[in-house]
Amino acid sequence: MIERYTLPEMGKIWSDRSKYEAWWKVELEVCRVQFEIGVIPAEDFDNIEQKAAFDVKRILEIEEEVKHDVIAFLTNVAENVGESSRYIHKGMTSSDLLDTALALQLAQAGDLLREKIVGLIQVLTDKSLEFKDTLCIGRSHGIHAEPVTFGLKFLIWKKEMERNLRRFDLALEDVKVGQISGAVGTYQHLDPEVEIRTMEKLGLAAAPVSNQVIQRDRHAHFVATLATIGSTLDKIAVEIRHLQRTEVLEAEEYFSKGQKGSSAMPHKRNPILSERISGMARLLRGYTVTAMENVALWHERDISHSSAERVILPDACITLDFILAETTRVLKNLLVYPEKMMENLNLTRGLIFSQEVLLKLVEKGILREKAYRMVQENAMQVWREGRDFKTLLLQDKAIMEHLTREEVEELFGFEKLLARVNQIFNKVK
Repeated sequence: MIERYTLPEMGKIWSDRSKYEAWWKVELEVCRVQFEIGVIPAEDFDNIEQKAAFDVKRILEIEEEVKHDVIAFLTNVAENVGESSRYIHKGMTSSDLLDTALALQLAQAGDLLREKIVGLIQVLTDKSLEFKDTLCIGRSHGIHAEPVTFGLKFLIWKKEMERNLRRFDLALEDVKVGQISGAVGTYQHLDPEVEIRTMEKLGLAAAPVSNQVIQRDRHAHFVATLATIGSTLDKIAVEIRHLQRTEVLEAEEYFSKGQKGSSAMPHKRNPILSERISGMARLLRGYTVTAMENVALWHERDISHSSAERVILPDACITLDFILAETTRVLKNLLVYPEKMMENLNLTRGLIFSQEVLLKLVEKGILREKAYRMVQENAMQVWREGRDFKTLLLQDKAIMEHLTREEVEELFGFEKLLARVNQIFNKVK
């Protein structure tokens, strides 16, 4: 991922330095367990623990020659440890190291992502309560439907993000798994106890069974979950983008002093952050395809997944980390215009209450189809002629045979809606 979209903490986790630190952490803990069970002599383990070091530049130099990153890493460590290095990586295969260290990196990345998810949920909670009673028009197909409240939108997003948090916790648990089982996973040259005790020290679960790699359904689930969360953020961003349109302008992104919206048009205030969120959510959904294709490897393993994962796993974590932060920033600073919301509510001259009239007529004993036609005839006249809906109803003799003026007046209000919205909020607390 380019630096523009990489936040420092998450970027550090996926740096070469952090990767090799994770590699050495795995190798050292395996050596520690081997020492504890009597495989590595005390003097040699002391040498390993005290003298082991690596240099990123030197590793890359060796890799240029040997064309194998793990061998390059182990060679560089051995240069510093000396004779005792013969015990490092004993009985292991490269994927024992790579997949277990990857689990450590994903665990670190997961902690950062979870923190941001929880933070966003809190912002959504606060905003839902702040705008619980702020009336605005609800839209279906992009067309005015019936009134809602702005807070209800945030409440829906909040509950979705809470579901995403549960999904995320399951997916993170799925990838916090390591293995030290040797070539093709048979423990031919290792005591299975080494794997169990090493994973305990690393804070990971031991894979119940493996071949030469951790099975990639775990990673596919993880990436798909990140993409699902990204799609929720996209959903929020799309709503803000629509609400910021000039013709709507019920809410908009904060526009800071000195900010410019267009190189050509000085008047422009664009929803650039929300558009960025939508664009980067597309990346996440794309990574899911690659993660799914990594599941099917040849026999006990191949490395067709390896090159792809070097891109998609860091990038998926970095991308979601970035757009979680962006979404939180957008919502915290969102400019909201209740007066414009009320103006838009009145834009269709009362048509938003058509269902209230329909149901009242049905309540009076009129067949629904007949009542629908009666109301629709007046509604279409509003569309065609720009007339006031309530005025037309009061002038419609067929309708007024069944309703009183007072009953019609009562249908054109928001009190019942606000009471129902409060019921929804109380229900989901």
